[in-house]
Amino acid sequence: MKIVIGITGASGSIYAEMLIKKIERLKSQVDVCHIVFSDCGKEVWDYELGKNKRDNLPFKIFAKDDFFAPFASGTSAYDVMIICPCTMGTLGRIAHGISNDLITRAADVFLKERKKLILVTREMPLNLIHINNMKSVTEAGGIICPASPSFYNSEAKTNDILETVVNKILNLAGFKIESFRWGNKNQ
Repeated sequence: MKIVIGITGASGSIYAEMLIKKIERLKSQVDVCHIVFSDCGKEVWDYELGKNKRDNLPFKIFAKDDFFAPFASGTSAYDVMIICPCTMGTLGRIAHGISNDLITRAADVFLKERKKLILVTREMPLNLIHINNMKSVTEAGGIICPASPSFYNSEAKTNDILETVVNKILNLAGFKIESFRWGNKNQ
């Protein structure tokens, strides 16, 4: 699988960090994984997690204005793009076809090529503009996956709760992983 991860400036960098770590552990299912940060994505990551964690990521990072990145073109045949977390501004630009940076350009490519685009939104409450933008992206073939953790395990720790969102993202992306399944008595 060829993957792109976009990281924008919504709070929730911990989801992106956890996603990257799990994808690294799933390397037998990954041909290539690339990362792109928006400017605010870098700032929020550094504020929430620390710059040293961003400097030591296991995958190649492309600059937000590098339109020569392979996934900026449909000919590169990437499989999935995950924007985690996804700001409402990024969602709005994608919904309206505004490709003003590498993240929105790549998202446009994934939609036009009918490839999997997963937007992990992290805002609340939502206004009607947000909801309509989600509708537009969904109608264009994208998947809106709000970072809404489950609480099935009442004894879960914070990371276990956050992991329910990351596992959902990986399931949507097509990874074969062990994760909670409703009704599975062995869980």
